[in-house]
Amino acid sequence: MSEQSLSVREAIIGRRSIKKFNGQPVDREDLMQIIDDAVWAPNHQNREPWRLVVACGKELFDLHELLRNMAIPKWKELTEETLEKQMQKFTTPGAYVFVIVPEDVRQKQRLEDYAAASIFIQNIQLLAWDYGIGACWKTPDFLDAPAFREALGVKQGERIISMLQLGYFDDLPKAAERKKAKEIVTIFGQLENNEEE
Repeated sequence: MSEQSLSVREAIIGRRSIKKFNGQPVDREDLMQIIDDAVWAPNHQNREPWRLVVACGKELFDLHELLRNMAIPKWKELTEETLEKQMQKFTTPGAYVFVIVPEDVRQKQRLEDYAAASIFIQNIQLLAWDYGIGACWKTPDFLDAPAFREALGVKQGERIISMLQLGYFDDLPKAAERKKAKEIVTIFGQLENNEEE
C-alpha cells in the first residue's frame, strides 16, 4: 500500500486531470482503499447515493473490448495500427471506476444525489493523487447506450455519471488558470462583483 503524505490543500491545488497514462497497472488494494476513504463525502440524509463498477487488472481486457465496440463502432474497417492508436486513450489507464447513481423521480433528491456523487468522485481523485495516481472524469455519450448499460449491470432508474480513468503518468500537465475569489464573489448587499475596481 502506498504511503500518503499530501495536505488537503496540496492535493486540491496540485491535482491535475490526467489524460496521458503510462500503462502501469493500479494495485487493486490501493484502489479499494481509495474508495473506502472516498465514501466519507457529505451526502444528504447519509443516503450514499452511489455504487461502482470497477475494472482493475485482468478484467481490463474485457472492458477494453467493450469500450472499443462502443467508442469505435467501425473498428473492423481500421488498420491494426490506426485502431491501436485510437484505443490508447482506453488501454493506457491502469483502472476504471464507473459511478452509478439513482435517478430519483423527485428533482430535489436527484440533484442532491448527483451533487453528493460528484463530491465522492472528487474525493476519489484527490485520494488517488495522494497515491501518485492520476485520474480523469469522463462522460462519453456511450455511457447512456443500452448495450453499455447492460454490460455494466445498470438497472432501470439508475444512471452512469462518470467513467473515471485512473493510472500512473510520466508528465504532469501544466495547471490551467483559475479565477480568483474576487472575480466570483459578490458580498451580500452589493449588486455587482467589484464593479468599482
